[in-house]
Amino acid sequence: MAYWLMKSEPGTWSWDDQVRDGVAEWDGVRNNQAALNLKAMKKGDRAFFYHSVNEKQIVGIVEIVKEAYPDPSDPAGRFVMVDVKALRPFKQPVTLAEIKAEPRLSEMLLVRHTRLSVSPVDKDAWKLICAMGKTRG
Repeated sequence: MAYWLMKSEPGTWSWDDQVRDGVAEWDGVRNNQAALNLKAMKKGDRAFFYHSVNEKQIVGIVEIVKEAYPDPSDPAGRFVMVDVKALRPFKQPVTLAEIKAEPRLSEMLLVRHTRLSVSPVDKDAWKLICAMGKTRG
């Protein structure tokens, strides 16, 4: 199993929206590196659900339930999307400030490449962030 972080603007698609719909498409990604990350995802992988913009915090965990397929909102046909299912919320959201303050997380792409909307998370970082959020991975 691989681990990921997926960012969403809560005003566009929030954790509450994801929970309400259960399984939903993760579409609209238009960054080439983020799209490559979507293509690398496998069914059963897990991802942190990150509220970007004003909140800047990890609020839940989703599971990849359908691997990459063409995103119909891309008229050029270059980009893909995946389907994700809400698994569980964080008992305590983990903020970007908390992540940046933790030296063991200094190499996370969330810290080093703050604009990347879909990024891999290594197993040690995954475990640490889950512990910070008081939730199981």
